[in-house]
Amino acid sequence: MALQSTVDTPRVIALLGQHNVGKSVLFHRLTGRYATVSNYAGTTVEVARGVAHRLAGATIVDTPGILTLPSRTEDEQATADVLLREPLSAIVQVGDAKNLRRVLPLTLQLAEAGVPLVLALNMIDEASDRGIGIDHARLQERLGLPVVPTIATRGSGVDALAAAVASAQSSSLSVSYPAEIEAAVAEIGPLLPRASIAPRAVALLWLCRDPAVERWLEAQVAPAEAEQLRERRTQLQMAFVEPLSVVVQRARQGEADRLASVVATEARGGWVAVGARLGRLAVHPLWGLPLLGGVLYALYWFVGIFGAGTLVGWLEEDLFGGLINPWVADVLARFIPVGWLADFIVGEYGLWTMGMTYALALILPIVTTFFLAFGVLEDTGYLPRLSVLTNRIFSLLGLNGRAVLPMVLGLGCVTMATMTTRILESRRDRLLVILLLALAVPCSAQLGVVMGMLAGVSFVATMIWSAAVVAVLVAVGALAARLVPGERSSLLVELPPLRRPMLSNVVIKTVARVEWYLKEVVPLFLVGTALLFALDAAGVLPRLVRAGEPLVTGWLGLPREASTAFLMGFLRRDFGASGLFAMEAQGALTPVQVVVAMVTITLFIPCVASVFMIARERSTKTAIAMVAVVFPLAFLVGGLLYRLLAFVGWGS
Repeated sequence: MALQSTVDTPRVIALLGQHNVGKSVLFHRLTGRYATVSNYAGTTVEVARGVAHRLAGATIVDTPGILTLPSRTEDEQATADVLLREPLSAIVQVGDAKNLRRVLPLTLQLAEAGVPLVLALNMIDEASDRGIGIDHARLQERLGLPVVPTIATRGSGVDALAAAVASAQSSSLSVSYPAEIEAAVAEIGPLLPRASIAPRAVALLWLCRDPAVERWLEAQVAPAEAEQLRERRTQLQMAFVEPLSVVVQRARQGEADRLASVVATEARGGWVAVGARLGRLAVHPLWGLPLLGGVLYALYWFVGIFGAGTLVGWLEEDLFGGLINPWVADVLARFIPVGWLADFIVGEYGLWTMGMTYALALILPIVTTFFLAFGVLEDTGYLPRLSVLTNRIFSLLGLNGRAVLPMVLGLGCVTMATMTTRILESRRDRLLVILLLALAVPCSAQLGVVMGMLAGVSFVATMIWSAAVVAVLVAVGALAARLVPGERSSLLVELPPLRRPMLSNVVIKTVARVEWYLKEVVPLFLVGTALLFALDAAGVLPRLVRAGEPLVTGWLGLPREASTAFLMGFLRRDFGASGLFAMEAQGALTPVQVVVAMVTITLFIPCVASVFMIARERSTKTAIAMVAVVFPLAFLVGGLLYRLLAFVGWGS
């Protein structure tokens, strides 16, 4: 069936593909500036929609990257929801031309969906540079669907792709599965409600226990009928030693390997050999560690020193502090000379002088440099290798190596890292990582202040701080892993070839992520600032400071002025550390007090923006529960450390 324009039927075209194949770049090529980003219905996962005028105004949906289906993560479940629920006119699969054997299993699965399908083999120039040749005409003939070579970053092949989509038809290609599975599909398919894709495709996903299909089915049929179907699936599964998903995927991979061997050729040497060698070193249990150390140091220098130091200093002190804020205050004074409204905008807790200044002068340069660095790591293909390398370490915390990605992101901004926990497979894993982020991962701005204070004491002070934070991280992670229901997810990740990052890819992704920050996170800063202003105006803020003094002085052994620093730390972690830094500069803190204060402020509850993000990603109940755990734990550890150091006589 060809893709035709109708007045009544909305034309929706889904972009699907694995991670890092250029979907987002191709989406921008097809839609231009006509794009919106929002959460997919019923999920916290964001999808982009845009109007493709070269396709007669069809709506393009840029789905999250998937490793495979059945879905495992929230991102993949959102993609499965698109296949089940959207009135799809066509599917465009974007694949990495350098790794055809990785692309084709998904192609075979999408061909079974019964929706007109086009395969865009992207980055064909990189494949050619690596000596990889693909017979597109032969592959198109074997698949029975259009195959279009593209270079999304240059716009090459986009017109041909649009033409292919406009005339696309359903493929008759179908993988032959074991007879027991074919019989199960024939039996179950007619019993399932009608979806946007073919009954055969829905039946296969359901038999493989796709969570998105389970959720969709429960909304379509009565509970008793759903239970009967699940019982029948369990009976069918008993005919196999392995899970049905493994059997189905093996059949698709076997067919994909046969196709690739016929239509693709690969040369050796040059960058192919260098990339392969570096790729092996990156996951080596011994040699991968120095490479990881170099990557982390470069990340720390670019984000922590250049972003949080140089750029923040220039923006906060010179631009905002010296020019913009005085100008805003002067202009405002002409129209609103006195009164609470002026204070609300440019006062100590003003929307502009605190909220916008923090958001634009302090956080924006940090997250922008981190987005750039993360985009480079993402485009090279190093991040999946980092997951493999750290898998054994995170197993101690009841997690797998994928947890390293949000944890590393947390060193840039915990608020943003909380959002990226969507890449983790289970609710259990996401809860554990969010808890660890909120508890013991300092953002780069706070980490810079902490390291500066500890360095002013001694190297031993830095080691004590590190040991205390890591010990709490491991202890809480191990305990929470036992208490939170569910089992540890196994690490299943594909390793794409290492490649040189393309500047255009990195810039496009960074711009999109900065746009998200400006739309989603900046309002949270303004809400937090307004809350502080209201508390201060009502006289509650000074009372909170006084209420915390007995805990700070009696239990932590710190001066009473530190109570204000901890309260400010709730607004922004590094503000609390900065207040303590000023106290140390004035000689108000002893070495023991510096170490105790730094451990406590590191384990302290995250900034208000992070708490709002936890509530947004999980629930308000979850955010309150985490604050209720992290807050007393930070002070408990700080007080015990103070007594331990006093007992051994360190720093006296």
